[in-house]
Amino acid sequence: MRYYIGLDNGGTATKAAIFDSQGHQLGSCSMATASLTLRPEFVERDMDEMWQANCAVVKGVLDKTGINPKDVAGLGISGHGKGLYLWGKNNRPVRNGIISTDNRAYRYVDKWKSDGTEEKVFELSCQHIMSCQPVALLAWLKDNEPENYANIKYVFECKDYVRFMLTGEARAEVTDYSGANLMNLHTREFDRNLLELFGIPEVFGALPPLVRADEIAGHVTKEAAEKCGLIEGTPVVGGFFDINACAVGSGVNDPDLICMIAGTWSINEYIRKSPVLDGKVLMNSLFWRPEYYLIEESSPTSAGNNEWFINRLLPEAKQAATDSGKSIYDVVNAWVEEIDAEQFVPVFLPFLMASNVHQNAKAAFVGLNVSHTRKHLARSIYEGITFSHRYHLEKLLATRDTPPRAIRLSGGAARSAVWTQMFADIMQLPVETVVAQEVGALGCAIAAAKAVGEYSSLDAAIQNMTEIREAVMPNKSLAEQYDRKYSLYLQVIECLDSLWDKMQNLVEISK
Repeated sequence: MRYYIGLDNGGTATKAAIFDSQGHQLGSCSMATASLTLRPEFVERDMDEMWQANCAVVKGVLDKTGINPKDVAGLGISGHGKGLYLWGKNNRPVRNGIISTDNRAYRYVDKWKSDGTEEKVFELSCQHIMSCQPVALLAWLKDNEPENYANIKYVFECKDYVRFMLTGEARAEVTDYSGANLMNLHTREFDRNLLELFGIPEVFGALPPLVRADEIAGHVTKEAAEKCGLIEGTPVVGGFFDINACAVGSGVNDPDLICMIAGTWSINEYIRKSPVLDGKVLMNSLFWRPEYYLIEESSPTSAGNNEWFINRLLPEAKQAATDSGKSIYDVVNAWVEEIDAEQFVPVFLPFLMASNVHQNAKAAFVGLNVSHTRKHLARSIYEGITFSHRYHLEKLLATRDTPPRAIRLSGGAARSAVWTQMFADIMQLPVETVVAQEVGALGCAIAAAKAVGEYSSLDAAIQNMTEIREAVMPNKSLAEQYDRKYSLYLQVIECLDSLWDKMQNLVEISK
C-alpha cells in the first residue's frame, strides 16, 4: 500500500494528514501556529519555528498512524497565500515571515490606487493590490528595512519556503505566485514590468523558477528526513496555494460549483475559462488546470474570529469542556442552536484581523443590550462571519451568467452542522461538505498521487480520492428573515465607514 502526506500551513495552525490512494484520511496531526503581533497591523511568524512545526506534525502523523515512512510515496504542501517569507544570501531567513493578515503596507496600496499604478498593474496581473501581497510588503521593506531588502536571495510564499527546507530546491509554484501580483496572468510568467511599477525591480532575480502544482519539485534531503521522520528521496510536489488545495480536495473541478473555505480567511471562488477583467472581483489567479482561471473574493474575516472569541473570551468554558472530555466547539455549536434565527442578536463585524469593506475597519458588536449572553454573542459571530461570505458571494454571482449548482464548504464551519445549515440558509443554496476533515491536505495528497503515477491525471485522482456528503438544503422559510439581518449588517457597515480612518489615526498615535 502506498500513502500520501498533505501538509497544510494555515494562518492559525500547521497540519499534516496522511491518506491512502482512495483518499481515506488515516490520521492527522496539528500544532497551533504562533503569531507575533509586534505592533498594531504587524503580524509575523518565526520562520525557524515554522519549519520545526512542519517537521513535528509530519513526524507526529507517522507516529500516530504507525505507517512506515518507506510506504509514503509522495508529499504535497499547501499554505496561506500572500504574506512574505524571505531567504537570505547568508543562507538563513532574512527576518520573520509576514503572515497574510498583516496590514503594515496599507499606505502603499492607497498611493498606488490614487496615482494610477493599480490600473496599470491590473492590465498585466488581472488583480487589485492588497496590502498583504508580497509586492506591497517588499516595497515597505525596501523603505523601512533596506539592509534586509539587500539580503534577499529568494522571495518565497509560505509553503514554498517549507518545500525549500524539505528539498533544498528553490521553486515558485504557479497557483500561489499567480495570486501575489508578481505574475502576468496573460503570459503566465513573472513580469519585470510589474516589479518596475511597484518600485521593486531588484527582486526579479530572487523569484525562483516556476513549477506546476502536480509536478515533482524536489526530493526530501537527508537532513530534512532526519528531522521529519521521512525517508531521504521521498518525492515532494509543487503543491498549492491553499485555496486551490481546498478546491481540489473538495472536488471543485468545474464552473458549476462555488468553493467556500471558512478558515482564517473567508475564501469564495469558482473557476472559469477567462479572467474577470471589469474590476468587479478582488482577484483572478491561475487554477491548476491551464484552461481555467480561479475567480476569487476573499478577506481574513472568517472562522479565525470564532477562534479569538473562544480563546480570549471563553477560556474557562474551554477548560471546563476539556476537563469533562468535550470539545469547546461542540459546546458553542449547542449555544448557537439554542438561539433561534428569528431572534435579534447583535450585528457582528468579523474584522478582527482585517476587513473586506475598508482597509482600516475594526471588529464590532453593534446592538448589545443587557439581555444578551455569551450564547447570543456566539450566534452573532456565526452570523457575522457567514454574512461576510455572502458579501463576497454576491460579487461572484454578479460575474456569472448562470447560478451555481451548489456550494462546496470546507474549513471550521464545515465541521459544524448548525453552521453548515446557516451557510445554506443565508446563501439560499445547497451546501455540500467533504468527508475528509483536512481538505487542503487532501488536495495536496491528490497532487502527489498524480505526480508519482498513482493516477494518470489530476482529474482521475480527484474523482477517486474525494468523497462528498449529501447536500444540506436551504430552509426557504428563513430566507426573508436572514435577508433582513443581512441588510442590517450592510447598513451598519455603511454607517461606520467614515469612522475607520479616524480610529486608525488614534491607533497609530498610540504606538
